[in-house]
Amino acid sequence: MTESTKSASATTRRVMLSKVPEITVWFWVIKILCTTVGESFADWINMTLGLGLNTTALIFTVVLVAVLGWQLRLTRYVPFVYWLAVVVLSVTGTLYTDILTDSLGVPLAVSTSAFAAVLAIVFGVWFARERTLSIHSIVTTPREVFYWLAVLVTFALGTAIGDWVLELTGWGPGISVLLPAGLIVLIAIGWRLGANAVLSFWLAYILTRPLGANLGDWLASPSTDHGLGWGTALTSVVFLIAILATVVYLTLTHSDVIEEHERTFTATVTTTPGRERLMLGYYAVIGVATGALLIWAAGQPHETIASEEETGTDSVTTTLTPGQVTAHFPAAEITKFRTITQDTLAKVQAGDQTGATARIKDLETAWDDDEATLRPLDATAWTVLDGRIDNVLKVMRASTPDPAAENQTLTALLTELQ
Repeated sequence: MTESTKSASATTRRVMLSKVPEITVWFWVIKILCTTVGESFADWINMTLGLGLNTTALIFTVVLVAVLGWQLRLTRYVPFVYWLAVVVLSVTGTLYTDILTDSLGVPLAVSTSAFAAVLAIVFGVWFARERTLSIHSIVTTPREVFYWLAVLVTFALGTAIGDWVLELTGWGPGISVLLPAGLIVLIAIGWRLGANAVLSFWLAYILTRPLGANLGDWLASPSTDHGLGWGTALTSVVFLIAILATVVYLTLTHSDVIEEHERTFTATVTTTPGRERLMLGYYAVIGVATGALLIWAAGQPHETIASEEETGTDSVTTTLTPGQVTAHFPAAEITKFRTITQDTLAKVQAGDQTGATARIKDLETAWDDDEATLRPLDATAWTVLDGRIDNVLKVMRASTPDPAAENQTLTALLTELQ
């Protein structure tokens, strides 16, 4: 519970320990780890395991309900359960945004605006009911429910914002990490200078999502996309191990729990209403400057790297003839891709959906393995085929199989592979 002692000169906040850990460096480190896992783990389960977006989202929604039920039954902060909930929320929020973008074709600008509006509603109802948005005041079940709902929406919003920025700017994953990281630093400076602590917290919380997502993309993306080439599986494993190690450390040391040291905590930042208003202007300037930067970047020549899987629209070039698409690629590789596609089509026509779904995964694996070799030979043709293959994977992994659509997309891919 938050107790405020106000005077004409300053406001010093004293907070009681709740089920939410103290905001320390540990909190932000593990939060970024969780957001990175949310991006890479969702991609790995969806694409590598071939479950499809809808099925994967349904599975994680069920898991989320179970984990949150566990968390809400607790009367104290348990690091393992709390951060498990954050990880599951991160993955689930990412999947919800991906469904809107990939399956429903909702533009990222629209989904970003929609999630921002939903978050504003959540905060509005939360504040109207509880008169505070501080996580230190979470000592009742309704407040904790509001908190977790806000966290879920921030993950979905952060994913949409991050993807939208990439779409606008064409920045590579390494460069794209710098924007949210820089903004978080500026917010930290603003908080130290007397900005409203609750506002600063939630702004930084939202920005950790695109930071973690971009970091995950940078580590997992192949070197041809200016990434480190770890792959989604290795990235997920590395960060899950890092999260587990950090949680074990916090469980043993209680470094993030202030109750071990004192029952109350006096914030190190002393502020006044006037200074908070001044720093609100500081945040507004940062927002305007960020918008100007994005507008400038969007106007610069850059390669559009978003495929149909990422944007929900067919982004491949359709002016190339089938012969032009494969002219610069080794015949043996094209034959391999055609064979897998033909096998998949035959299974679809025979009514063997399970076999077809399993076989098309071979195409995804073979295509990804050959990217480093094929893309430098003809980047335009590679983009065309990549878009066609993405379209096939999307149709083959739909939650409700459509044999007609599968036949159509597989036949179109075979035509491109002539």
